[in-house]
Amino acid sequence: MQKKNKKKIIISDATLRDGNHAIKHQINRAQLNIYCKAAERAGVDIVEVGHGNGIGASSIQVGLSNLADTKMLEICRKILKKTKLGIHVIPGFATKNDIDNAINIGVDVFRIASHCTEADITQKHIEYIRKKNKMVLGVLMMSHMVNKNVLYDQAKKMKQYGADGLVLMDSAGAYLPSDVKEKVSYLSRKLKKFPIGFHAHNNLGLAIANSVEAVNSGASMIDGCARGFGAGAGNTQIEVLIAVFNKLKIRTNVDLYKILDCGDIAEKFLVKSIPSISSTSVVSGLSGVFSGFIKHVIKHSEKHKVNPRDVFFELGKRNAVAGQEDLILDVVKNLKKSKQNFIY
Repeated sequence: MQKKNKKKIIISDATLRDGNHAIKHQINRAQLNIYCKAAERAGVDIVEVGHGNGIGASSIQVGLSNLADTKMLEICRKILKKTKLGIHVIPGFATKNDIDNAINIGVDVFRIASHCTEADITQKHIEYIRKKNKMVLGVLMMSHMVNKNVLYDQAKKMKQYGADGLVLMDSAGAYLPSDVKEKVSYLSRKLKKFPIGFHAHNNLGLAIANSVEAVNSGASMIDGCARGFGAGAGNTQIEVLIAVFNKLKIRTNVDLYKILDCGDIAEKFLVKSIPSISSTSVVSGLSGVFSGFIKHVIKHSEKHKVNPRDVFFELGKRNAVAGQEDLILDVVKNLKKSKQNFIY
């Protein structure tokens, strides 16, 4: 039975951040303009903007942005009035100068992210932003890799540092609804009056189901992207999410028709190819490997004539995480030497 939700669920739209992965971080001024206007009309609570890996991440290793972080944020800040402007921040990529620039531009929501066992690295960033009286959320990426007790210990740290809430990221699209229920309900019970959010990827075709389960388990913030525009198999498709929420009487501030328009606009002006669940995406989800690795895995696998599926399962055994893109080539070369792989 569907639980009755007393409070409206906050919807955070990552189309202009996670979606940037899907076009190699080449989003342009016109695309930022047209999508921000559409999201504002739709009543989206938060629009997240920037390089796919967050501010300060533009580099040869993970991809060079078409526009500088400050330029993207300035463009969107001029358009977004009721909708809050958010950014994704990974310590190590983002510097204090990046944070200060974002504050000066008028960013409303700072999401400070770490690997699911490394909350310690977020302390200085969360404390600094908290002192600036900005909304700051802790984010635990690749959260499928550890159990609920580890997540609770890491979330407690972020709360102690001053975070206003926590977002669990299923960065590899590896969760089943039962996983969501176990972890989100546990954190919601243990971390009283500490909002929990959920960010899904669609590698196993469960992003919508997992997002619904997150709400039923106590989450109050859900991420999505227009047309599922995001890394790998894409994210929770935001217009479908709102349609399903409406059907289930889960309340949000988002207008159904206008968020459907956002999907149409994204397809026409942003998306070169709509994210789909490829065979490689499925294996990425099964192996629990970051969705953003897919293009790199395919490129190196084709060059060295190894099976990309084997590469993903080996990366999974090595517990590879975002930022370890160099490990892909090492795995590919080792598989080639082993002569145990073949192309299906």
